[in-house]
Amino acid sequence: MGNEEVTITGTTEGRYSEILTPEAVAFVVALDREFGARRVQLLERRRRRRTTRTEELDFLPSTKAVRDDTSWQVAPAAPDLTDRRVEITGPPDRKMTINALNSGAKVWMADFEDATSPTWENVVLGQANLRDALDGKLDFTAADGREYKVGDEIPTIMVRPRGWHLPECHLRIGGRAVSASLFDFGLYLFHCAQRQLDRGSGPYFYLPKLESHLEARLWNDVFVFAQEQLGIPRGTIRATVLIETITAAFEMDEILYELREHSAGLNAGRWDYLFSMIKNRPDVVLPERSQVTMTAPFMRAYTELLVRTCHRRGAHAIGGMAAVVPSRDPVAAKRALNQVRQDKRREVGDGFDGSWVAHPGLVTTCRDVFDQWLGDEPHQIVRKRDDVRVTATELLDVKAIGVQVSEVALRTNVSVALRYIAAWLDGRGAVALGGLMEDAATAEICRAQLWQWIHASTPTDYGVPVSAALVTRMLREELDVLSETGALDEDAARRFGQARTLLTVLLTERTCPEFLTLPAYLRHLSGGSGTPTSVEQAPVAA
Repeated sequence: MGNEEVTITGTTEGRYSEILTPEAVAFVVALDREFGARRVQLLERRRRRRTTRTEELDFLPSTKAVRDDTSWQVAPAAPDLTDRRVEITGPPDRKMTINALNSGAKVWMADFEDATSPTWENVVLGQANLRDALDGKLDFTAADGREYKVGDEIPTIMVRPRGWHLPECHLRIGGRAVSASLFDFGLYLFHCAQRQLDRGSGPYFYLPKLESHLEARLWNDVFVFAQEQLGIPRGTIRATVLIETITAAFEMDEILYELREHSAGLNAGRWDYLFSMIKNRPDVVLPERSQVTMTAPFMRAYTELLVRTCHRRGAHAIGGMAAVVPSRDPVAAKRALNQVRQDKRREVGDGFDGSWVAHPGLVTTCRDVFDQWLGDEPHQIVRKRDDVRVTATELLDVKAIGVQVSEVALRTNVSVALRYIAAWLDGRGAVALGGLMEDAATAEICRAQLWQWIHASTPTDYGVPVSAALVTRMLREELDVLSETGALDEDAARRFGQARTLLTVLLTERTCPEFLTLPAYLRHLSGGSGTPTSVEQAPVAA
């Protein structure tokens, strides 16, 4: 097995060669050879769990001892992950990286996952941008001549690799694509771990889309192996897990336990969590997404349980995303910032230690709310929230009987899904749509809701049930509007056509497709440029 040919089908010239060194590639290959088979087994376990559904979702009897044991704690926070009151997220492209690093946030999450379209250029040059930032060499000149440079003080950097379900098809071992998770993680760790340590920081990560503590255990084993291979002290890596699936919500204690020497807490998301609800409980119809706010009882059960679980174990609880793009209209801007302020007050009042924003213009608003509450304290882990008691019934109690969908919501989901996927196919993973900074999670909840409404024949507010024919017509109308306004050149028309085809296929599947990014990647982004290059194996070394 160790003799299988390693090939790269994407370009390896110029800046790519600085990241794809023989040693760095060998490190990624070593990770995939060690853990690739376990990853495949866990993905198969996910599939079986979803398709058989022999029993209702619940807390695991087999891990009750872990939940009941009050003695264990996660490792103390790394010094520069102690105060996380405002975190900004975004793709690691050059300009957005500079803007995020200059934003005044405490933490920047460089997102190779939902906010990045995984073109070869984006995933490899994104790594180069991170390395440049740590070397103090990151600058950018826009087409209009404006220059962007990184200031003296930068936030703590965290990296979100792609999820376990995604492959990186441009790097293959014996013809088999490597794990995108291990590709993103491995390249960053190889190039930047020592750079971070030299700065008094460390290699810190966000782990997306986990569905069980066994997947967290796999990550922990990857961390132990990787640190050993590179000669980095064990426990140097720290990771925050996004609890964005309903199955993971039942295993929060266990996930923290598996990662306890590397844990940096948990994060509460919204769209991916609702998307997961639909996939795991397709028969329970959710109302339009704008109505399912974080104050819905089942969402409060999830977020309050997350805070209680984290604080009981000495871990940070990080809140969800404020995705508003500040408007130039002062009235609209004021209204939007008031909504952000209200949402962050709810989070800090519930016990969260920090929260996310998608735009530099929201950093001050978020920070002010947390400053008012926390004062000079870096977090509020001392608030154990022992008053919180959450049952499985409360986590699952959607109470969505008699759902009716408005025409506006239906058209919004059609429009956002279509426009986002077309942008994603063009290499853009963070897209401003309707005054919000959207990423792949938005497209997933939009198309999952459309799928659910079609399959449940959910009534609309104008008396017509949602059907595949109705949604297909709306897709065609959306494209007609774009064509009439002259918004589509030849390339854009092709991408929108691809997006429409992909959506149509996903919406008519018998079961809710697990992810849209996987078929979209395999169909449209995974082909390499040029002929495959055989890679000579270098020894794994720091």
